[in-house]
Amino acid sequence: MNQNLGKLDRILRFLLAFWWLGPWAPQYETPWLAIVIAVVGWIALIESFTGWCWLHTAFRIDNKNQ
Repeated sequence: MNQNLGKLDRILRFLLAFWWLGPWAPQYETPWLAIVIAVVGWIALIESFTGWCWLHTAFRIDNKNQ
């Protein structure tokens, strides 16, 4: 698995995950939406640490050098 995320992209994903998984996460009345936000937050956190995104691979995007 090769990294395909640049430094700025990894930092922004970490900040998004920190926000969505912390006490500042958006709160909605529908429980399924809270689950979606939590799942996206966990995916962003994992991607920020690994430096790899499956969507970037699927669309052949490589911004490692940015």
